[in-house]
Amino acid sequence: MWVKKYRPTELSDIVGQKGIINSIQSLLENVSQMPHLLFSGSAGVGKTTTALCIARHILGDNRSNYTLELNASDERGIDMVREKVKRFSRYAGMGDIPFKIIILDEADEMTSGAQTALRRIIEDAAEYCRFIIIANNVSKIIEPIQSRCANFRFTSISKEDMTGKLRQIAKSEGASIDDNTLDMIYDYSDGDMRHSINLMQASVTDSSVTTDSVRAMAGLAKVTDVYRILQMAIDGKFTEARQKTVELIKVYGMSESDFLKYITAAAFKMERIDPAWVVRIIAEYDYRILSGANSEIQLSAMLAELASNKPIS
Repeated sequence: MWVKKYRPTELSDIVGQKGIINSIQSLLENVSQMPHLLFSGSAGVGKTTTALCIARHILGDNRSNYTLELNASDERGIDMVREKVKRFSRYAGMGDIPFKIIILDEADEMTSGAQTALRRIIEDAAEYCRFIIIANNVSKIIEPIQSRCANFRFTSISKEDMTGKLRQIAKSEGASIDDNTLDMIYDYSDGDMRHSINLMQASVTDSSVTTDSVRAMAGLAKVTDVYRILQMAIDGKFTEARQKTVELIKVYGMSESDFLKYITAAAFKMERIDPAWVVRIIAEYDYRILSGANSEIQLSAMLAELASNKPIS
């Protein structure tokens, strides 16, 4: 896979995030004083890769023995924290290395009880262990953990940085790609470097990547359906709008987050409505879904609200 093949191994190779990388490199000038780290930001912007580069920089050839990687979305409960993390963090006999490193990915999926236990372990193990905690949504990380870490908020990869990296990979793989195709991949990926590389690789046909192949792989033709769904809702056709939404998500595989992203974009293209009103409604239901509410019910409720009130710009 190209994502794995071209994954940076040095901090200087991380795409975008220049300010964050400069700050981290400054911290690494005095490794023994490095604090626990909290990386937050959307998917595919370099959080986990940066953590692995830090482990490589500090631990060198010892990183496999003294680095523990866990994905909290797979192991959310208190047992994971108490057993795996605690057992690893209190193991002694580290030789010349300054400390061990625990990389805890998707920590915002941990239960509050597990996070509370993690806070205590962080305190107890600070002398010989550093935690790098990674989250998409930092608001789901309890404040006592946030306050014990140096916080870095990763931003979406810029268009210039992403297309430059994609062009470099395509050249290395002998695949031709033009600027319009790169722009399409960027627009669909929405700043997600991992997604953009996967999409480009999947779209290669006869050693080239074209807008048609990208559209076919990404299902971009369905984006126009989201615009029609918004039109239906605004026109009061709630049942039709809901049926089309369920079809897009369950039949064609569009994610709820992509649906919300596309309907937000559609609001700014529809001249007969106030986009600010639509965005406020979308933001409310996006928050409910992120908070754990049933996504199908919430999207239906969002369409019902759009159908029942139709402020005109």
